[in-house]
Amino acid sequence: MSFFDFHHHKKYHNGIYNLNLRDETPEHLFSTGIHPKDISAQWESDFSRVKVASLKSNCGAIGECGLDGLIDVDEKLQETVFEKHILWANDVKKPVIIHCVRKFSQLIRFSKIAAVPLIVHGFNKKQSIADELVNYGFYLSFGRAVFHNVSLQTVVKDFPVERMFLETDDADFNIAELYEKVSELKNITAEDLQKQIFENLERIRNL
Repeated sequence: MSFFDFHHHKKYHNGIYNLNLRDETPEHLFSTGIHPKDISAQWESDFSRVKVASLKSNCGAIGECGLDGLIDVDEKLQETVFEKHILWANDVKKPVIIHCVRKFSQLIRFSKIAAVPLIVHGFNKKQSIADELVNYGFYLSFGRAVFHNVSLQTVVKDFPVERMFLETDDADFNIAELYEKVSELKNITAEDLQKQIFENLERIRNL
């Protein structure tokens, strides 16, 4: 079985491919956005490219985009660019894949302007943050950290499968292994987990 990889950087791989900013759009499912680390003085022209690419029928999401407290990019500028992504996603009715590092409290504010689903990718934080994000309507996508982070395994075990996705991001491992691990934690089959994730995908894309 070919398991769906919600967010990855591998061309011709099953799932949503994270398009590099200046690459040509692929024929398969992809997302497009400006990662916080790639925000520059020419971000407005970069964002124009994102908007053009996002109009393709096989663009499944806007992003990854978001907020990062560990990079040397002005915080206000990050917020401005992130807001532009959300407002554009509202216009084109596509979900947003979010990169967030040490800015979860600020993230909540942006949910109030979003008319589309927001998915935090690569989530590996504590239970209280997961609970708060779900309460504000976010989805969470989990990755490699599930294999070795025991506290995250507890989060995943109790997390509502209806708000969950699984991903490899830029890590080199087989997504099937993650499905197996999560299915064990949740005491369901990997096939049932895949079925539910496809239902989640349909829900966020049929706006």
